[in-house]
Amino acid sequence: MKMFKVLSITHVSFLTFILGTMTGFLISKWPEVGSLSWRNPEQIPSQDLLMGGNLHWVPANRSSPLRTHYNKPDIAQAPRSDVMILTPWLAPIIWEGTFNHDILMEEYQRNSYRIGLIVSAVGKYIKLLKKFLESAERYFVKGGMVKYYVCTNRPDEVKALNLDIKRPMKIIKVPEYSDWNQAVMGRMEVIKNQTELLFHKELDYLVCLDTDIVMLNHIGVEILGELVGALHPVFYKWPRIKFPYERRPVSQAFIPEDKGDFYYQGNFFLGTVSRIYQLTKACYEDIMKDRANGIHARVDEESHLNKYFLYNKPTKVLSPEYIWSDSVESQKDIKIKRVNHGDKPFKKGT
Repeated sequence: MKMFKVLSITHVSFLTFILGTMTGFLISKWPEVGSLSWRNPEQIPSQDLLMGGNLHWVPANRSSPLRTHYNKPDIAQAPRSDVMILTPWLAPIIWEGTFNHDILMEEYQRNSYRIGLIVSAVGKYIKLLKKFLESAERYFVKGGMVKYYVCTNRPDEVKALNLDIKRPMKIIKVPEYSDWNQAVMGRMEVIKNQTELLFHKELDYLVCLDTDIVMLNHIGVEILGELVGALHPVFYKWPRIKFPYERRPVSQAFIPEDKGDFYYQGNFFLGTVSRIYQLTKACYEDIMKDRANGIHARVDEESHLNKYFLYNKPTKVLSPEYIWSDSVESQKDIKIKRVNHGDKPFKKGT
């Protein structure tokens, strides 16, 4: 009886092995069940191609999302050894060579994120808007669901620019400011208010840029994150004691000399709509407190932004590639200049 029981278990195991092998063999020879159809990019409809021109596999029933084909990441090989690629609080710092655009684009397309690009075009800066938006059409999140929001005190002048853009654009009327500094300081209020009224209905991510930026190379979905700041191209290698933080304790933007991580550029920040709302609301309230006390922070809203990022750490940091300026001396660690910031086709006061 005992021997019969042992033989039964052995026979059952053997039969299970044989049946499993035969089933696998038959499925592998049956092309209509779970097959992977490898095709060259030119054989795949254009709407199915992810950016980058890699080969893709497509499930036979086309019900599953597309997947890119790429080399396995090497965990023993750092993507860059010449720069910091991770902050002390474990937020990635985005440099050329540290990400795979195709992988990120696949994730983006799977979730269909909606991106708003908001820019201020006030007074004479309307002259810069056409070049800014047309460069964004060429380089900003190609293939993404992007909508432009132009904040201006002169909507008719914006409409008269004859913009060559295909993405949707909405004009947001803002007050007539007494000078550019007031317009810059008022931007936090505008973004806060529009988030309450509009952005929370239409967007997942909000990207805030200045008009005097021209995009030179692709800026893709690698920038997206919950709360994202950009390293200033002038100060990113400086010791924090030399950062142009607001050092007066009477200001709401005050940062002590022994505090500070990086110095962030005030004209490129982004995040989810809820996080940008929190940021702009906090900065606006601090700006208003300073104004009530007759205080003007050292670098306008940028001082308040740096104070906010000190105590609300960004979840991702953009390298100076993303806010470069031709007026800054070239650096070996800058492999690609994605923008040129600061060139203006008019003289101060015109």
